[in-house]
Amino acid sequence: MCGIFGVSGHPDAAALTHLGLYALQHRGQESAGIVAVGGGRAHGLRAMGLVGEKFGPEALQSLPGSTAVGHTRYSTAGSSTLENAQPALVNFKGGHIALAHNGNLVNATEIRAELESHGSIFSSTMDSEVIVHRLALGRRGSVLAARADQRDAACGARSTRLATAGDGAPGRGRGVRVGDLRARHRRRDRRA
Repeated sequence: MCGIFGVSGHPDAAALTHLGLYALQHRGQESAGIVAVGGGRAHGLRAMGLVGEKFGPEALQSLPGSTAVGHTRYSTAGSSTLENAQPALVNFKGGHIALAHNGNLVNATEIRAELESHGSIFSSTMDSEVIVHRLALGRRGSVLAARADQRDAACGARSTRLATAGDGAPGRGRGVRVGDLRARHRRRDRRA
């Protein structure tokens, strides 16, 4: 289990996210991270250990923006390393994607193999990274539209916080939005 938290529309989004993660620290004590987005840019910090010990006032000042997502980790997939700390923050052709994820994707291995066969390169062993790759490869015009495709492809129970910034992000450069993919469980072979 992990703790995820998000704030949107507040000038001190990173500081509020820090407080939220502090309250959720019992959900994961291996690592923590915060990504703030604003002005079409994303800034992130990740560290091994406890929120209160790793993110002081100076660190939070380095995270400008009115939107932030955060994560405390208790690993269920992937090893306990800094590479697996979240939120995952990537640059893609349309801007930035930051993803905080709690849950298990039961078909992550298959999705990862498919993505790797098409040239994707992974920097971690966590199952959450396949979500970021699929969002960045979305073919429907924006990350927001690609969220629906991702929900249908990944099997398992999960909850996420997503923040995007840049020209290809939701709203096409008019700001930053936070999205929520609700926890849901789906059986692969279910027929309607």
